[in-house]
Amino acid sequence: MTEPGLFELETVVVGQPRRSRWRRYVGPALAVSTVEGTPLAWVTYTDDTYSVLTTTSGEFVLRIEQFGPVEFRFTDAADREVGTAGALGLIKTRQLSLRTEEGRQLLLTRPGLLNAEWQLTETDPERDPTPEILGRVTVSTIDSWIGLQQYVVETDPGLEASERRTVVASIVSLHLLRRPPGGSAAPA
Repeated sequence: MTEPGLFELETVVVGQPRRSRWRRYVGPALAVSTVEGTPLAWVTYTDDTYSVLTTTSGEFVLRIEQFGPVEFRFTDAADREVGTAGALGLIKTRQLSLRTEEGRQLLLTRPGLLNAEWQLTETDPERDPTPEILGRVTVSTIDSWIGLQQYVVETDPGLEASERRTVVASIVSLHLLRRPPGGSAAPA
């Protein structure tokens, strides 16, 4: 069971926790919190192939497994697949193709290479000039000295909690593509 509201909230923030510039950081790789800053869950990297999302009380929520350089699978505590994400095209951080537990196909697309906003749609914005926007993800750097990243995830009220779970897991996947564990601090 997840913390109340974890996937019911229309807006959450997924970001690297603030840390000292001078001390070695030991803690979660990412935090999922409310817009007001209340922590809801933590993401920890176990190795290069998977990450774990747990509530702030330590309860398992989701495993995010990486297959190859651009494919991700999301599984719950019963080891059931509850969604997937994969990068499309030559630039692996321009568009992610998502599939929810119910099989709904979604796209998370950055309209331009320098754009800080991603759009969540059912149709490709390159092929459909006016896709229905189901959500937005705004990426920002919250500490330019060490390059900490933050993703504000806004979703349409019509999305179900299971679809929001896939979107949040895909943001972790996007972060892994942009900032692999042990990789450079510069985003891809």
